[in-house]
Amino acid sequence: MAATSRQVEPARVAEPGEGISLEELALASRNHAMPAEALRDELTPAGLHYVLCHYDIPAIDPATWRLRLDGCVERALELDLQALQSMPSRTVRVTMECAGNGRAALAPRPVSQPWLSGAVGTAEWTGVPLADLLRDAAPTSGAVEVAFTGADHGFERGVEQDYERALPLGDALADDVLVAYAMNGAPLPVQHGFPARLVVPGWYGMAHVKWLVQVRVLDRPYDGYQNTVAYRLRQEPEDPGDPVSRIEPRALLLPPGDPDFLTRERILRPGRVTLSGRAWSGWGPVVAVSVSTDDGDTWREAEVESAVEAEVETAAGQQDHRWAWRRFTLAWDATPGTHVLRARATDSTGREQPIVPQWNLGGFANNADQPVVVLVLDS
Repeated sequence: MAATSRQVEPARVAEPGEGISLEELALASRNHAMPAEALRDELTPAGLHYVLCHYDIPAIDPATWRLRLDGCVERALELDLQALQSMPSRTVRVTMECAGNGRAALAPRPVSQPWLSGAVGTAEWTGVPLADLLRDAAPTSGAVEVAFTGADHGFERGVEQDYERALPLGDALADDVLVAYAMNGAPLPVQHGFPARLVVPGWYGMAHVKWLVQVRVLDRPYDGYQNTVAYRLRQEPEDPGDPVSRIEPRALLLPPGDPDFLTRERILRPGRVTLSGRAWSGWGPVVAVSVSTDDGDTWREAEVESAVEAEVETAAGQQDHRWAWRRFTLAWDATPGTHVLRARATDSTGREQPIVPQWNLGGFANNADQPVVVLVLDS
């Protein structure tokens, strides 16, 4: 079911001094961020990977679930889960990040899911390349976009809808785009889209439609809510804005030492410390990470895991994990006092993580570096 109303309520930003509302806290309790300490793992365990569910998690019986591929195609397809799992599969390691990651740090604050910096995770997704399914269905010559419909249903700013997103046909045919049925070698957890979901490497999480039930090939540009209204980079409600698409470069530090319970500020003893973290981008591999231990007054180049180091040998051959984060490290002589640590990534296209957030009405793609406050004890 597509959106049934176009009476769209405007997005809202918090008034000066307005705190997080009970509604936003309810969103935060339904969804969850990846704990910062999980940055130590190459693969994020499913239970620690970030989760965002726009509406209720649907109840789906895998025995009766079907995926339909139709629209502007020569041959419509309908697959059950067994048929999907019997097709040639591919496993891709992907760092996935919510487009709203960092929203809560903006001023004025867009009112929505109040993410700080943990709406991210890296998993290995196994499934059928979408390109294979599209080739079997044979899009007609006029096909231009592909729409993906999930089983989750609700209302958003006054519009009733199934969650639905679309991709240009060329992006949908990319080799690593999957209809995935497994995460880290196990069936998809229900909150991650069981029995099958879309995985679009390099794109923000809104493109990775969960609980997938329909793939529809279109001969016209898609005009659904989640593409044309919700995920747009705009300064004012009436602005058409630019679409949110690929993940901007970001580096996050693995917080050193031990946390204070309430503030999460870090406490450690003086001496040589190896700072580390993860960096990623949806536009190209991260090629450099700069780290500051004095709140940005000076910066040093960290050592970034190379493409060769990121490769792994699998039964299917060498995989370069080009869509996954890379580890970076830097030695630091920690001296007594309070220090503010920062990290900034640069990718192969020249995109650089900024210090100052780039504000927009939805709070999307805020990849400004995130400070980590550290108290080094006297002894």
